[in-house]
Amino acid sequence: MDQARTTISKIFNGEPRSYTRFNLTQNMEGDNSHVEMKLSSDMDDEVEANGVGESINQHNRPYYPSKLNQRSPKTVCGIVIAILFLFIIGYLIGYLSNRSTDKNEIKSNCPVLSETTPEREEPVYSLDWSDLRALLKKKLTTGNIESNLKEFSSVSHQAGSSGDEALANKVMGKFRTFGMTPWTDEHFVKVQDRGTSNKVLFRGDAVGTTEGYLAYSAVATVEGAALYAHYGRAEDFRRLRELNVDVNGKVVLIRAGLLSFAEKVANAASLNASAVLIYPDPANYEINDNTALFGHVHLGTGDPYTPGFPSFNHTQFPPAESSGLPLIPAQTITIKQATEIMSKLGGRTLPDGWSDGMLWDTRLGDEGDNITVEVNNVLVQKKIHNVFGVIKGYLDPDRYMVIGAQRDAWGPGFARSTVGTSLLVELARTITDMIKNDGFKPKRSIVFGSWSAGEFGVGATEWLEGYLTSLNLKTFSYISLDEVISGSGSFKASASPLLYDLLESTMKQVSHTGDATKSLHEQFAGSNWEKSVMEPMGLSHSAYPFQSFSGIPSLSFRFTLSSKTEYPFGTFEDTQQSLDRYTSSSTLKLAKTAGEVAGLVTLRLVHDHLLKLNMAKYSSVIRNYVSQIRAKVESRQMVRRLPSNLTMQWLLSAQGSYDRAASALVSTIRNSDLDDMEQCRIINNRIMRVEGSLLSPFVSPRESPFRHIVLGSGSHTLAALVDHLEAIRGNLQSADVDQFRNQFALATWTIQGCANALAGEVWDMDNEI
Repeated sequence: MDQARTTISKIFNGEPRSYTRFNLTQNMEGDNSHVEMKLSSDMDDEVEANGVGESINQHNRPYYPSKLNQRSPKTVCGIVIAILFLFIIGYLIGYLSNRSTDKNEIKSNCPVLSETTPEREEPVYSLDWSDLRALLKKKLTTGNIESNLKEFSSVSHQAGSSGDEALANKVMGKFRTFGMTPWTDEHFVKVQDRGTSNKVLFRGDAVGTTEGYLAYSAVATVEGAALYAHYGRAEDFRRLRELNVDVNGKVVLIRAGLLSFAEKVANAASLNASAVLIYPDPANYEINDNTALFGHVHLGTGDPYTPGFPSFNHTQFPPAESSGLPLIPAQTITIKQATEIMSKLGGRTLPDGWSDGMLWDTRLGDEGDNITVEVNNVLVQKKIHNVFGVIKGYLDPDRYMVIGAQRDAWGPGFARSTVGTSLLVELARTITDMIKNDGFKPKRSIVFGSWSAGEFGVGATEWLEGYLTSLNLKTFSYISLDEVISGSGSFKASASPLLYDLLESTMKQVSHTGDATKSLHEQFAGSNWEKSVMEPMGLSHSAYPFQSFSGIPSLSFRFTLSSKTEYPFGTFEDTQQSLDRYTSSSTLKLAKTAGEVAGLVTLRLVHDHLLKLNMAKYSSVIRNYVSQIRAKVESRQMVRRLPSNLTMQWLLSAQGSYDRAASALVSTIRNSDLDDMEQCRIINNRIMRVEGSLLSPFVSPRESPFRHIVLGSGSHTLAALVDHLEAIRGNLQSADVDQFRNQFALATWTIQGCANALAGEVWDMDNEI
């Protein structure tokens, strides 16, 4: 006890101790800041020396020692003991109070309600997938679809017309009724209207009345000998070349079907044809002889006079034209006009297979079979509106998918636009109803888009061009509802490989329209479903710009005829009566099934923690291309058509990098806590980078808008590398070894860049190159 007293006495009665102060000063001449440590006496001296301490020190003088120094050791010990006693008493009171609270909390499990009970934050809750699927099928009804079909049917609703605007207002009103806050994008686009004096002459005489037209055709009057070229495909023109038939200067007659009008005209123009006439062959089209055909021939999408950038009214750009505009005139003719010309053609007989189903005996054409084509289409500016509504996600509202449908048409456009618009509105109603009344909470957002000027390939692309920098970072999928029904015999789809597995699982959950006991997938039992269902996504698909221009994984599907008969899209015979005839009066059933396919894919992408996009699917696609290129490169090197120092090592390495990155991500997913929302978001971001990273960064979006190296078009694609190797083998004029080597290197780096993006952070990248 004496020792304790002595220690306490020393503490309170000891000499005043100096203490340390820290001073942070900055050198005004630009040197780095520094820290000074000074004793209290030094600090006082510095304050007085700076002239600031005088007033402060007035309060410090004179110095009086603390009264504690004058207290006895007994008094100090008493104070210390009292403090300790009070501390112990306070601790005991707190402990007992805490135990009492714990007991009350245990009792609170009883169902006793109190006005003072604090409200807990409602957790983000979503329905189980099986319940969600059942709800969609229950709420998506043929009755609602039929009502929408009646409401959105219109005899005339061409892009930019009053009929088109009226439909846009109806769509906006529907979105507003569903609780959305709709908005519109306004564009001023240049399109071609039909010229009043367009005409076709055969051997100097006018051939019928030319009512249809092809927008964006070159305006000119040309004359040349007739030449029949089947469907106008590259292989058709190659067949003519093998027969030593010259296309130069000819007016080429081509059947409609199999590929877009723009591709047909581009193929003919590449061989210096003077003009193109496209007709609906009776072997493919069950329409009247005088039914006119409409379309466009811009080898691209969007306004061709603002290539690569949006047609907003407030943007001023110097005059520009898309490289996809044709330099030759192109015109459609009716079956009756085609009969008058082709039944009188001379020259050589048709190659085998070209006369299949034709109702008249025809030939390739002779030098005396002159045709004059006059096209006087008028370029005009039209104001169009794209209409949008959105259902915002609860966890990741800044990540969204888009469902879209074309709203305009050349004529009634029942199958072309009315069905898609009706399904778009019905899906919006169904999903919002599930949110309001059934507790569904989508994790990500859903944007519904109604496009105008789809017949010109314009509306959706203008939106993509206007918001490209944000869309390709935040949009993880697009579903097109255009032309989803044109028959009942077959189901076809075009999609990004990332969506193949999701589409297959969806087909297993949708009932077949002809047999409710079977799924849509079961009709392909015993065969490879991909070969039976999937077809390449081309320029004629409305989802193509989303996929190949913006790098957004896209899906387009349709119920169609199993025969070679073409539905009369682009004619005034695209009516409800025609569609009922082609579907055997099953239009409403097929529409509901199509709505279920689109709805289930949509719900799966916004419901699950992880995006249902299989990035490993691209491994086999890329590997297949690399295998073809390798075999052709080695064979060309053997005959010395390619230099021996051209190595496959780096392309194989890039392919391997992608394979390893995809496998590593699959492993990461397998070992991750999928209830961790932040972890899921990081993984989803990596998955979303795949498609966009396959857009070649080495080509101009203006000159080569479809930059996707796998699904796009142009010299930068892997398919173009294969074709170039064929040209080198044949020693064709288009073959250029130096150009091939450049394309080869850039494709390699694009694949490697995609692998790097999929790998994640820079320290995880496998860059052996």
